[in-house]
Amino acid sequence: MNSIHNKDIGTKQKALAINLDPKIYGSFAEIGAGQDVAANFFKAGGSSGTIAKTMSAYDMTFSDAIYGAMQVRRYVSEPRLKSMLNHEYGLLIERLSELRGDSTTFFAFSDTVSALNYNKTNDGHGWMGVRFQLEPNGEFNDVVIHVKLLDNDNNLQQQAVGILGVNLMYACFYYNEVPPVFLLSLMDNLSRDRIQIDMIRFEGPNFTKVDNRLMSLHLVKYGFSDVAVFGPDGKNQQPSEVLYKKHIVVIRGRFRPIINVHIDMLTTGVKQFMQEPDVDKDNVMVVTELTLQSLKERNADETAEIDEKDFLDRVDILCSLGQTVLISNFHEYYKLIAYLSKITKLKLGVVLGYPNLEYIFSEEHYKDLPGGILESFATLFSRKVKLFIYPTLRDKVIYNCLRFNPPAHLIDLYRYLIANNKIEDIHHYNENNLHAQTDKVLELIKHGEAGWEEHVPPEVVTMIKERCLFGYPCAVNPEKEEKENLTKADDNPGAVLDKV
Repeated sequence: MNSIHNKDIGTKQKALAINLDPKIYGSFAEIGAGQDVAANFFKAGGSSGTIAKTMSAYDMTFSDAIYGAMQVRRYVSEPRLKSMLNHEYGLLIERLSELRGDSTTFFAFSDTVSALNYNKTNDGHGWMGVRFQLEPNGEFNDVVIHVKLLDNDNNLQQQAVGILGVNLMYACFYYNEVPPVFLLSLMDNLSRDRIQIDMIRFEGPNFTKVDNRLMSLHLVKYGFSDVAVFGPDGKNQQPSEVLYKKHIVVIRGRFRPIINVHIDMLTTGVKQFMQEPDVDKDNVMVVTELTLQSLKERNADETAEIDEKDFLDRVDILCSLGQTVLISNFHEYYKLIAYLSKITKLKLGVVLGYPNLEYIFSEEHYKDLPGGILESFATLFSRKVKLFIYPTLRDKVIYNCLRFNPPAHLIDLYRYLIANNKIEDIHHYNENNLHAQTDKVLELIKHGEAGWEEHVPPEVVTMIKERCLFGYPCAVNPEKEEKENLTKADDNPGAVLDKV
């Protein structure tokens, strides 16, 4: 297996390398626009040594007859892809394992893709996956991805699917030991303005050490996607499917760690959002967002690497609290809203602290936009969106929307947004939480000092102490322990005698 990414190898070379490997043998099943993957292997030469069967069940009736009827009639979906992989791989094992199972690593490649239609009224996207063995008679592994097709031409989108399919096949057999190289190789001979990969999942005995949440982070980090999502169970999810036609409430933060004020923000903000007259309470999705910037330490330069363990620690805590986590590359709120508005037309809510309201009205953040702050506000507030502002305590004064004073030339704009129900204070918050600051709590945790526990949810306190998260000094410091014992002895002279 290769651990070094060979960027110079072309699509035809990859297909030929697989065709000439005597152990690799399997089938291709493609639905919709994904007809070019198998074609690349045929054109490369030597395909008879690799391909047992190719097929396309384009008609829905035929597809249902072969792979089973869909409960929800969405044929470009992960459930349809899974049924294709199950069926095709099962046939291979049933029909060929006895004949050549001792010398063959079987695979089943499947995809279901919707490319740009004739009138260009849809968004091209698709699901693609490989079920494969790495040793004869071995257990199978699965790699599943979701791709968004960005070319403005049907033929170009089909071509991109063909290249991506070959890259995926090659990575499964030759880059499977190094997941970062696996990911990077998927974009070989493609560009990021042609496709986006916004979901990838590794499963199977050869991927037991792969953390799919980390793979989600890498998708955004490498620029393969602007967003990645995984649920409370830690499983990667395709953003459009999990957020489709939902009212979405987003709270953004560093969550290092999550403290009581975050919980109060989320609880009160969501409750207030659900009281909006145009919100269906039974169709609300709450999302906690981590941006790439928030995953880096403050004051770090732009090239600073993300601490992956620290990222997973934060995610573990959020997931333990039942949160759906979204990772994004959207530093500005208007970009996040623009993305979510493509997935759902229903009302969106954003819960944010008072300092972020100040940030949104700071014009220096929009210098790169031709229309400046007005252009960003046109994107942010023209949608069905409402900002819920959680107050901040400064110098014993509580700052909220009523105390916010934007620059003089933006006052009328701010009043317009307030009057049109685009910005609102969060009510019924717990004032005691305003005294806590995440950075100060973090410093207390790092130094093992008492008092931080009262600002952190009990289940999070337990996780931090048991797993030594965020620099918590789990190891006993003898000098510190002796000092604490002496202090106790001063308060209770019999304590030391009891120890002796």
